[in-house]
Amino acid sequence: MARLSVFDMRFRNVYSALIQKAERTGRTRAEVDEVTSWLTGYSTEQISVAMDSGITYGSFFSEAPAYNSRASLITGKICGIQIETVEDPLMKKVRQLDKLVDELAKGKPMERILR
Repeated sequence: MARLSVFDMRFRNVYSALIQKAERTGRTRAEVDEVTSWLTGYSTEQISVAMDSGITYGSFFSEAPAYNSRASLITGKICGIQIETVEDPLMKKVRQLDKLVDELAKGKPMERILR
């Protein structure tokens, strides 16, 4: 059986894992939605609609209404990969959101997360 690319996974499944990651450390879904909105330009309502639809994780990023111009300020390693060196633009966006949620889960204040 072939492995499914993160781009082909349902948004609901991947985003639920990000929410769980934050909630395990006392953060909330609302905070995950906030960093996701900041990064992608989706409203909280649009994120909820995406959760209930069959959209893929790749499509969620590809169709982002207003990707934040300050996203380039998201640096560092996530899952052992230096974000600044990721060449695939779509994978870079995936890693950037993961980094924001990771910072949230580590207890950083929202003002520092939303550069």
